Order: sequence, then structure tokens, then C-alpha cells
Amino acid sequence: MLKTGIIVGSTRPGRKAAAVAEWVYDILKSRKDAKFEIVDIEDYKLPLLDEPVSPRVHQYSKSHTKTWSEKIASLDAYIFVTPEYNHATSAALKNAIDFLFHEWNNKAAGFVGYGGAGGVRAVENLRLVMGEIKIADVQAQVALSMFSDFENFTTFKPHEHHDKAVHLMADEVIAWGGALKALRGTPVEHH
Repeated sequence: MLKTGIIVGSTRPGRKAAAVAEWVYDILKSRKDAKFEIVDIEDYKLPLLDEPVSPRVHQYSKSHTKTWSEKIASLDAYIFVTPEYNHATSAALKNAIDFLFHEWNNKAAGFVGYGGAGGVRAVENLRLVMGEIKIADVQAQVALSMFSDFENFTTFKPHEHHDKAVHLMADEVIAWGGALKALRGTPVEHH
């Protein structure tokens, strides 16, 4: 079964990403075509990239990198939950991505963005990064507005129409994730 990580893309105190990731997980957890889990970058306590050699060499010297590597390598696909900070993703998420290379390769990803403009510019920023780390990013995405999906810009109360968008994005992630699993030489299980 396809293992998909819902990556919490912020570590800022008061962040909304954890609540958004839980919401995505609750919508998708009953699906039979993939297994979902929340992966919170905050749990890994990654400092600003501190490995002495490029991740392309795949020779990690730090225990936090090795732990992060094992988690990301264990997954077949990703759903990135990203805030939009100054027209881009969070520095914490970009840093977490930059720690690794091979672990990301030939996998699929979808996006759930949030911000004043639905996080769409943060997602566009991430799409540029995905190509470089050999992740196929799907077209369907979820755009949550701070104006209409957060009460008083703080309490997450998404409009119900977003549930369908989450499933449409997941459909694409699962389809591409399965195809890329075969490319990686991992047998695809059919249920």
C-alpha cells in the first residue's frame, strides 16, 4: 500500500500548519488506496542545514539527518502543508527539504497551501524545488484562505467545499505515487 506523508511545513509558534495537516489526515485516513501519516518537521529539530557535504553524496554525519532520512525514505508520496511567508514557503520547510536528496527522488507530491491568497505563491515556490529533487508534483492543490477558512485569522474552520479538493489532490498523488513506485523498482501491491 502506498505510504503518504502529510508534511507539516511550519515550525513557527502559533502555526496553523499542524491543524491543517490534522484536517487533511482526517479527510483521507479512511481511504483504502493509501496509508497516510502526519510528519511534523518540528519533531525532527533540524537546525539550519549543518551537514558538511552535499546530500547528493548521501553521507550523513548528524543523527538528526539520519533520523529525518529514514522517515522520508520510508514514504512513497507526500502532501506538503505550507504557509505562505513573503510569497514563498517557510524557511523551515525549505531547510527540511534541503537536508536530503535521494530520499525524495521518483516520488509524487501534492500541496495544501494557506495564506492571504490561499498559499498559492508558496505552492508555486515549492513546485520549482520539486523538479530539482525529482519529485513529480500533481496539478490539483488545495488553497485555504486566511480570510474565509480561519475565524479571526486564527481558528481553522475550513469551508466544506475543500474536502472534495483534498480528495482530488490525493487521487492524483496516489495515482502518480503508484506509477513512480514501479519506476523505483518497488513492486506495486494491488488490493
